[in-house]
Amino acid sequence: MPEILMPPLAPQPLRASASLAWREIIRFLRQPNRIVGSIGTPVLFWLLFGTGLNNSFKLSAAGASGTSFLEYYFAGSLVLILLFTSIFTSISIIEDRREGFLQGVLVAPIPRWSIVLGKVWGGSCIALFQGLIFLLLALTLDIEWRPLALLQLVGLLVLTSLALTSLGFFFAWRTDSSQGFHAIMNLVLMPLWLLSGGFFPIPAGNAAAPWSDRLLHVAMRANPLTYAVAGARHLLEGPSPAAAAFTPGLATCWGVTLAFSVLAFAAAVWVSGQRTQGDLL
Repeated sequence: MPEILMPPLAPQPLRASASLAWREIIRFLRQPNRIVGSIGTPVLFWLLFGTGLNNSFKLSAAGASGTSFLEYYFAGSLVLILLFTSIFTSISIIEDRREGFLQGVLVAPIPRWSIVLGKVWGGSCIALFQGLIFLLLALTLDIEWRPLALLQLVGLLVLTSLALTSLGFFFAWRTDSSQGFHAIMNLVLMPLWLLSGGFFPIPAGNAAAPWSDRLLHVAMRANPLTYAVAGARHLLEGPSPAAAAFTPGLATCWGVTLAFSVLAFAAAVWVSGQRTQGDLL
């Protein structure tokens, strides 16, 4: 009787994603300078700007007189850590392409979304880990800790990490050098954070306001990262945060952040199917 040849079992997409994610985490743990860079810079900004601008920081919202700049700036610094981590983790795509590892992954019998999920999920776990470490500094602030709000905050940070890491993946896939990637990230992600309400309040957009304030108001409301920062501030300060002239509701923050993460991940999956010069063997 002739021998029946069975086809080799194809690797499971989720198992491949888990392996890629674990590889990102191991790489991170072997590079402690990344921990210092990702956490140290936002912490330094938070302390320097928080103490330096505290006396001149004034909020026009009702009941906001007791809010210090350290408290206001905390949610923005928390999102800034996620942003820095997404930049550092996305650089691994360029390094993997240069070392030949990415070409080996691309020829494996797994779908492209599995590759994207592994890289993005690994970077998001790293970002969440560093964000939770920074969150411990909230113990020094006058914040009421609520278990349910804390769990919601972790969920919101997960969505924000997925969105920012997917966005970093999108740009890193089309970039051939680390220098070019940093230039793009400074052009895109830093203005995205500066216009999120994390550093200064969203100005009023009524007809009585100057045209520059109205333009800035529209730009900040159109920024999806604004709702991640506002949601974190909601969950840290309570249902009525004394944060800015305009503060979106918590449900709106959840909806926009979820849509942002889904669209960013879809864009990362789409760009991974595009052929680049670095993908040629």
